[in-house]
Amino acid sequence: MADDGPTPVHLTKVLDGLAENPALPAGLIRRLVRYRRGFGHVATRADLTAETIEEILASDHHRLLHSLALNRQLPHAVRMRLAAHTDPDIRAALAVAARNAPHELYERLIDDPEPQVRDYLARRDDVPAGLLARLARDPDPRVRATLARWWTQAPEAVRRVLLTDPVDEVRATACSTYYARLPHPVPPPDLVTGLLADPVSRAGAVRHAVLTPELAARLADDPDYQVRRQVAEHPQLPPPVRDLLAEDPSANVRVGVFSRPDTPEPVRHRIYTQIQQDDGPPTDLLDDELDDHALLQQVEDHMAVAELRHLRVDWVTDNPLPYVSSPYICFRRSAARSQTLPTDAVIQLLNDDDSGVRTTMATHAPHLVDPATAERIDREFGPDKKTRWRPADVLTFPPQALRRFATDPDPRMRCLAPRNADLPVELTERLATDPDSAVRHAVAGHPNLPIHMRRALLADPSESVAHAAALAAALPVAEMERLLTLAGV
Repeated sequence: MADDGPTPVHLTKVLDGLAENPALPAGLIRRLVRYRRGFGHVATRADLTAETIEEILASDHHRLLHSLALNRQLPHAVRMRLAAHTDPDIRAALAVAARNAPHELYERLIDDPEPQVRDYLARRDDVPAGLLARLARDPDPRVRATLARWWTQAPEAVRRVLLTDPVDEVRATACSTYYARLPHPVPPPDLVTGLLADPVSRAGAVRHAVLTPELAARLADDPDYQVRRQVAEHPQLPPPVRDLLAEDPSANVRVGVFSRPDTPEPVRHRIYTQIQQDDGPPTDLLDDELDDHALLQQVEDHMAVAELRHLRVDWVTDNPLPYVSSPYICFRRSAARSQTLPTDAVIQLLNDDDSGVRTTMATHAPHLVDPATAERIDREFGPDKKTRWRPADVLTFPPQALRRFATDPDPRMRCLAPRNADLPVELTERLATDPDSAVRHAVAGHPNLPIHMRRALLADPSESVAHAAALAAALPVAEMERLLTLAGV
């Protein structure tokens, strides 16, 4: 193999990719440890030898030690040494990654003087409950709030401490409409009245209250629209109050009424039409002349339009057939999530006008999606927000289709071609010189890529392409050595 290949434009990014290459030999791992310009990803490898770990510890290099602390395969003795490190960032990384560790390590970290370390521990579901409970009385309210958000199934005694915390932020997080983990907690019944009386926990307490007509009317007049939204969704909401909230100035609240199973269809249609009509062009958020209330209202209304597309309506999913032709996109998307739809309804939803409906149906019944339909759904996929996911990630394409995609006019489809492990060399070469960097990135790890094309991709002007080329398990060891030599290690 020639040793005069092109020098990578993004050598540091290439070395970071090489650090994660599963085929990197042990001797080259030791050499890469000596590289000081990257992110130290080599220290996260599961195949580090004891000698290499000692070399990393002795280096006292921040990025290497930080990556080492994030390594989930470390021996316990090494973790204990890192737990005593003077750098709080190293200890915090250890708190993130030390899964199912011995009690001794958690006990050390739970008493760490750095709040960030304790905050990361509060997010964990494998820390012994007895230790985790100590964080409910942590001196830092941010740690207590994190615990309330993440430990949703904490013992009642712990939940009581958090729900009655003297700091507003902690109480608000302990009794919220959102938690980081399911299932959501239920407050002790004797605390609900007090939580409803507290402005910071009122919205989160509504769903747990017995909604009498008097209470419903009072809460429906609350100045906080989030409280009114929770009232609008409460299953015990009296019809007169429901109809009152259907005219609420907040579009967010009206969406709550829209999604109720007992909302009369004329009312539902009126809410839907109003929200769609009220969605104007985005306001300039930097305009100093804007009234705060008006700006908040417009932003909220704009978000309500998006919610009418994304809303998951469980009662529609439970009884989907009446809604496969609904005029409301969120109803059709919710129907498409059902596992009980007959074949003709599935076919109808696979041909829906909305990309989200088609995609939802395809991912919930992939066994009923033929290759032509799968290709159409992926080609027409229009995500509501930026995402790397695509329907092709769950749908199956035959090898001949993937091979055909290699010469497709659409670069999105060309990106799928390398998923065929038997793609001919001439097609991998063609894709490696594609004008679209996403296509080059997709083919960079293909086993049939010739070495001269691998070298070209290592020197690609795109960082992500160069990184992917270095990550390829098929990269020859001689080329790995060349890269390390170029880096001076």
